[in-house]
Amino acid sequence: MMVSYLSSKTSGMGYWDYFISRMKKERLNYKRFRGLENIIKNKSISTFFQPIVGLQNGQNLGYEVLNRPPSSSIFPSTGEFYEFIGKTNQVFSFEHFCRAISLERYVKGSAGKAADRNSYIFLNVHPKVLMDSNYKSGETVQLLKKLGIAPNQIVFELTEREAVTNFNHFVQVLKHYRSQGFRIAVDDAGSGYNSLKTLAYIKPEFIKLDMSLIKNIDNSKVSQQLVTMLLEFSRQSSTYVIAEGIERIEEFYYLRGKGVDFGQGYLLGKPKNELRPGLLP
Repeated sequence: MMVSYLSSKTSGMGYWDYFISRMKKERLNYKRFRGLENIIKNKSISTFFQPIVGLQNGQNLGYEVLNRPPSSSIFPSTGEFYEFIGKTNQVFSFEHFCRAISLERYVKGSAGKAADRNSYIFLNVHPKVLMDSNYKSGETVQLLKKLGIAPNQIVFELTEREAVTNFNHFVQVLKHYRSQGFRIAVDDAGSGYNSLKTLAYIKPEFIKLDMSLIKNIDNSKVSQQLVTMLLEFSRQSSTYVIAEGIERIEEFYYLRGKGVDFGQGYLLGKPKNELRPGLLP
């Protein structure tokens, strides 16, 4: 009897602990939803622009736009913020908000700067948004027209971490956007098993090499072999390659020597609130 009593008591406490844990998670999610609403309502998100530079000639290709929320107890890091959004039904509404605020701030920052005014603008886009039947692609075109930005300046940057399951359908979706002038970049290339399949189907205008490949590439035979393979693919498919996360002079020299087209990273230019061209070391 004593064993049975202890067993039931332990089981009961296990359920109670689970219940308390679930309640804490639900409370946190509620606070995060309210926090997200306030961020959108008050536009309390910071926008940064990181330059993308030609490794062979030092010319600026354009900027990747990065949006970061204010640090708080519910969103202690940018990664946790975007991870939360990705698990909710707020992906579409938040990306719509981000796209508008990114372009508006870009235009404001490029005022009077002819070179920046015509640069490429790399916008991070969740593949689910492009494939959502409720998404009205014409809204982006109308916004660009209002701001005086040509569609062929916009590069939709797709992360391969968000797996595309129906490639044939997704290719048709991208074909529609390309017909309007938009360009496509595949982010994080080389970071997962899906890389080559994604590149083969999508045939992007830009391939962004994942920073995990670039870190200490001058000393990593494995990374060198992967980058060489991706470079060969890019040359056969007339695709430009952008190396992300360049932080060391040795990485820069190695990548330039291999013929990588463009680079992005702290060595070339940190993300800034204002548009500031990157510079070769």
